[in-house]
Amino acid sequence: MSDFPWLTTLGVIPLVGAAVVALLPKGATRNVRPIALAFSLLTLVVGIVAATQFKTSGDNPQFQLAETHSWIPQFGVSYAVGVDGMALSLILMSLVLVPISLLAAWNDIPEGGRRQQSYFALLLVLETFMVGVFAATDVFLFYVFFEAMLIPVYFLIGMFGGPRRQYAAVKFLLFSLFGGLIMLVAVIALYQQGPGGDHGFLVNSLTGLHMSESTERLLFVGFFIAFAIKAPMWPVHTWLPDAASEAKPAVAVLLVGVLDKVGTFGMIRFCLQLFPDASKWATPVVIILAVISIIYAAIAAIGQNDMMRLIAYTSVSHFGLIVLGIFAVTQTSVIGSQLYMVNHGITTAALFLFAGFLIMRGKSKNITDYGGWQRTTPVLAGVSLVAGLSALSLPGLNSFISEFLVLIGTFERYPVAAGISVVAVVLAALYILLMYKNIFTGPKQQLVAAPDGTLAMAGVNGQGGRPSTGVTKTLFDEPDTDIADIPAEAKVRGSAIRDLDVREKTVAGVLIAIMLFLGFFPKPALDLLKPAVRDTLQHVNVHDPAPHAGVTTEGSSK
Repeated sequence: MSDFPWLTTLGVIPLVGAAVVALLPKGATRNVRPIALAFSLLTLVVGIVAATQFKTSGDNPQFQLAETHSWIPQFGVSYAVGVDGMALSLILMSLVLVPISLLAAWNDIPEGGRRQQSYFALLLVLETFMVGVFAATDVFLFYVFFEAMLIPVYFLIGMFGGPRRQYAAVKFLLFSLFGGLIMLVAVIALYQQGPGGDHGFLVNSLTGLHMSESTERLLFVGFFIAFAIKAPMWPVHTWLPDAASEAKPAVAVLLVGVLDKVGTFGMIRFCLQLFPDASKWATPVVIILAVISIIYAAIAAIGQNDMMRLIAYTSVSHFGLIVLGIFAVTQTSVIGSQLYMVNHGITTAALFLFAGFLIMRGKSKNITDYGGWQRTTPVLAGVSLVAGLSALSLPGLNSFISEFLVLIGTFERYPVAAGISVVAVVLAALYILLMYKNIFTGPKQQLVAAPDGTLAMAGVNGQGGRPSTGVTKTLFDEPDTDIADIPAEAKVRGSAIRDLDVREKTVAGVLIAIMLFLGFFPKPALDLLKPAVRDTLQHVNVHDPAPHAGVTTEGSSK
């Protein structure tokens, strides 16, 4: 089974699924959602089987499950894929999040027909590109997948997003294309520095090259700018809040939870491995940018009223921590950053999807349009609290161990940067707990008549309990009015605010189970990542700083 093309199969299955979904005849469009879900689950099963073939012990090559085929030999381009522990963990995270997102997006396009087919087909195409970008071991192939991901995301935002979807989609595309074009120049220049030949773009062929100091630094900058935009880091982060706010929650999950990891993944795979000396040269500036991202984005999150923008800003802050751990280049910080990429994907998925469940019920993204929802939707309130606690790195949940490793690993080499970054822990508690308080605590909402005649909850904005924007008439003035007390003649079909249904509870249950598992038992993930960390440190040729505690050579305290 070791010769089986596992990674190619992982990319082909969702692509076939996308074709099946897109080509369904008009009379069979009711099967779009279950077919898309079935293909994503099949991909996950194959991915789990492939992961069992990966060896974490013994003397193994950097890339396993590898395939290499000549693609454009005249230009040295190969179809070459393979994974180390970092790439495999991100692929598995992607394969888990896609079916969860599809299940959460079940009613995103309720009208069915071609529009629904396009939506679910694009999500499956995106899954193929996500597998490809993490598995590529040919730099040019990586670039192809890096840019190809823009296409389905652009249409998923621009066709199916909110009122400002076109602006958000174009802004996302322009930022990404700008970074991609700079990286393309660097990719071509890097090839010119390498040995050339039919497989001249292979990562292994381009590792350890002897370049002039100025050339290596320029190539590093070309790659780093593209990855900083994708990550995203301050000050090239501004596309993310707009894109995440306008996208459907399921699209926001894959955008922020998976696609943005390509930026931090690329910093490790390409910036550190291919340009080790330039990485050391740029480290002081990168550390400063990372610290600014951490603090600035956390403060910006506190001031957001749009809950989707708030979650997006929290991700900018968390990405700053990941970059900080990468460029601190200690064993502890790098393994913390790699684990953080996985944990952030799970936590962010929960935050965006649970916010989407809330928005579907409350018809508003504004935090001030809510209040007291824990009395009406206790299960939604409970799972949202767990997701929020994970985002603020509560011990026992998945994010804690990765954030802890990043901070203590960074402290070994850059104690000042680590000390400033610790402030983000306090800020995270503020933006998460304030959001939860304003949405879910307080008195029950008033019931109001919406313009279309249905009943809905009125938002309490803290200024006398005024109804939400767009409300035309209050049906009940008492805040404690319950849905059960509505006269039969006043009830409108589908208007009552209900708690999570079975499908939504399944989504929440799977995500919370993963949070708890990685929170209490992170060893399997750490064991998978350790060889990748070892390879990274070998390429950069950096060793952990000596302990600060005074110890004699005999081991006794001074």
